[in-house]
Amino acid sequence: MATRVLVPSGVLGLGFDADALARGVDMAPDIICIDGGSTDSGPFSLGAGVSKYSRAATRAEWRVLMQARARAGVPLVIGTAGTSGTDSTVDWMYDITTELAAELGQSLRIARIYSSQPQDRIAAALRAGAITPLTPAPECDPEGLANIVALAGAEHIQAALEGGADIVIAGRTTDTATIAALPLMRGEAAGACWHGAKIAECGALCSTHPTSGVIMVDFDRDGFTVEALHPDARCTPHSVSAHMLYENSDPFRLYEPGGYLDVTAARYAALDDRRVRVEGSEWVPGPYTVKLEGARIAGFQTTIMAILRNAHYVANAQAWVDRLNGFLAPEIERRMGLTPDAYSLDFRLIGVNGALGPIENRKGDPVEVGVLGIITAATQAEASEIGKLINPFVLHYPLTDDEELPTFAFPYSPATTDRGALYEFALNHVMALDDPMSAFRLQFDEVTA
Repeated sequence: MATRVLVPSGVLGLGFDADALARGVDMAPDIICIDGGSTDSGPFSLGAGVSKYSRAATRAEWRVLMQARARAGVPLVIGTAGTSGTDSTVDWMYDITTELAAELGQSLRIARIYSSQPQDRIAAALRAGAITPLTPAPECDPEGLANIVALAGAEHIQAALEGGADIVIAGRTTDTATIAALPLMRGEAAGACWHGAKIAECGALCSTHPTSGVIMVDFDRDGFTVEALHPDARCTPHSVSAHMLYENSDPFRLYEPGGYLDVTAARYAALDDRRVRVEGSEWVPGPYTVKLEGARIAGFQTTIMAILRNAHYVANAQAWVDRLNGFLAPEIERRMGLTPDAYSLDFRLIGVNGALGPIENRKGDPVEVGVLGIITAATQAEASEIGKLINPFVLHYPLTDDEELPTFAFPYSPATTDRGALYEFALNHVMALDDPMSAFRLQFDEVTA
């Protein structure tokens, strides 16, 4: 008897095909699992403890999934709730869930898994030698970090399911843990559980129609079968096997809490034009470690934008920026008393080298160039003041001393924008645990319609 897992999308907030989801519910899944976030967009969500996704979009999609869960009569699980999986974003997702439960008239048992880590716990683990750096990793210093999370594994989702949860809202988890949890509980092949979960983590990205979202995975004692549910999507041996390359430094090994997945012997076979069967994956048990992620404030930022359209300045945009930088540094020091090591002023040339900077090796012929100035300082007040100080020069500064004063375009007014705190990742380590649950907190709540 297989365990059937329905995955509506790679992440809540990205969208999914409603008809494909309905088809999946009609196929009688045993559980519905979806991811809620990742570190893909950088450290801000983790540092600030907020979701990068729209609350309205999250609420609308979660409403549909809560209705699907009620119709299927199975648990609904979200991992890494609210993008970063901090305690604050778990509670944000819980508030959305209780609002919708009242609106839909649903009585629910809701489990919350909290993954945030106090600084003193990390400091104690560091002193005990229980923390190991990954590569690359900064020095582990928990003091001053805005938020620290540990990535939960399958055991944490299983504890919530064993507690009778209708809905599980998990903090930071590995991308695969939510999907692998129930099949592992039921005794399906461990290698298949972790491999199938890896393939399914991003929804239909393992198919020929990645934006369609919805897939179904059947796990059993010998392997797993994956199927894309949109009528225009197909899972092929190529599309399925290729997903082991996605966000994974080793295409044959995937490390999880308590061991690693080895797909060296895995074999992929098309059952028909929509489904792929995979067997031969192995799970290799090992020490139980959880990955740590942390972010700290690295300064405060203000941005300024100008657009160059004069052909002379477009052709010499880098030379103009270099000259402007040389002029501004002494001006900032003279007027504000700040030496260049007290702040950062970085100009990006959009349309020239905005993404790669000095390592850009392609040259084009742009009609216009956007000049984005990024100011980073110790306080928002300093960053904002630098932005105002350089404003007239970004608008008018000449390329040479003996030419007319130019005027460039500001796309909006005021030209400067205060961005607030700049966060940076400050942990890339694993922490050894004797008890998988010891660094996590599980809470159950009854919501009555």
